[in-house]
Amino acid sequence: MADTPILFKNFELLDVVDGVLKSGYQLLVQDGHIAALETGAIAANGAKEIDLGGHTLMPGLIDCHVHIHPLILPTTPQMLPSLITAHALSTLEGMLMRGFTTVRDAGGADAGHRQAVEQGLTPGPRLFVAGRAISQTGGHGDPRTSANQFEPCECAAHLSGFGLGRIADGVAEVRKAVRDEIRQGADQVKLMAGGGVTSQSDPIDQLQYSDDEISAVVDEARRSHTYVMAHVYTAAGIRRCIELGVRTLEHANLIDEGAAKLAAEAGAYMVPNLICYDNLGKRGLELGYTPEAMAKLGDVAEAGARSLEIAANAGLKLAYGTDISRSPELQSDEFLLRAEVQKPADIIRSATLVGAEVVRMPGKLGVLAEGAIADLLAVDGNPLEDLRVLTNQGEKMPVIMKEGVVIKNTL
Repeated sequence: MADTPILFKNFELLDVVDGVLKSGYQLLVQDGHIAALETGAIAANGAKEIDLGGHTLMPGLIDCHVHIHPLILPTTPQMLPSLITAHALSTLEGMLMRGFTTVRDAGGADAGHRQAVEQGLTPGPRLFVAGRAISQTGGHGDPRTSANQFEPCECAAHLSGFGLGRIADGVAEVRKAVRDEIRQGADQVKLMAGGGVTSQSDPIDQLQYSDDEISAVVDEARRSHTYVMAHVYTAAGIRRCIELGVRTLEHANLIDEGAAKLAAEAGAYMVPNLICYDNLGKRGLELGYTPEAMAKLGDVAEAGARSLEIAANAGLKLAYGTDISRSPELQSDEFLLRAEVQKPADIIRSATLVGAEVVRMPGKLGVLAEGAIADLLAVDGNPLEDLRVLTNQGEKMPVIMKEGVVIKNTL
């Protein structure tokens, strides 16, 4: 039996394309999609009506860089697999209740997490997973310290519970690693293409992997009809990634005008994560980051806001991302940090329209339009004037709908 249609009325429509509120519309949801969006009254016999009382109606939010796995840091206290899963599922539910109806995991989550949400075993956003990130020896996905002389192996990785990455060196190994992640259900491939803050033995400006290895990763992804997302900070690393076919740039704090222009011309996307560095600067040691990691933080954190301006000036599309693992409750605070350098309408587009493009579902996600998937939020206030209505754990979101199902309704 088909689901009962739902008719939304009495709301202000947030047009994310034009960045304005529009009045006088009604919206009909049927079979998980927006069946009609019209000015005036929609004839919908038998539909359940929801009067939104003048609230703002907008698309569900999209976070393009999350980590639901609690053990992405090698310094995190170890957990049994059952507890790891419980933490991850709790994190997913929290994201949904903050209005994020779609998220893209950047390493750690696997197809089982996605399937758990799809099969209704746990509430959560639509999930695009990368499985384990591909890292070179001594790269950002290698959890060993410089004093660790043991060779990495699959059994040790599983015993440690460290869920972010897998090590592969050489063209043959990286091809095999990508094929294996895709075999296990990865939606996209995560590549560690440069040094990182939390990893133990690599400087931020290290260019990781050879050109041949990166080209092999991109080739394997493309032949499986998917793409590569790359962890990279520096302008040199960004230019290299773009020239070799990487589609999305994760972090990219140290981008310059030339690299941003090159990425924009290639149709690539940048996914900055300001809240991650803000949180790390305030609570890094408390959260288990090493003093060495904290020492690498400075230049990266300071360049974060400026990187958004450089990218925007070059026409490089910015997606919303947070990179929060140990502090998922801060996910929505990214809106407020970006508001220091961007207009609210542009930030909302990053979390809707651009995010939909990143996960390759433009016109289906991130927009209120006929035929789109019915991911909707009713918000108490106008996000174009005050982004705080999108924060505080969904406190100002009385209605949350995902794929036509009402998740929350406190009206």
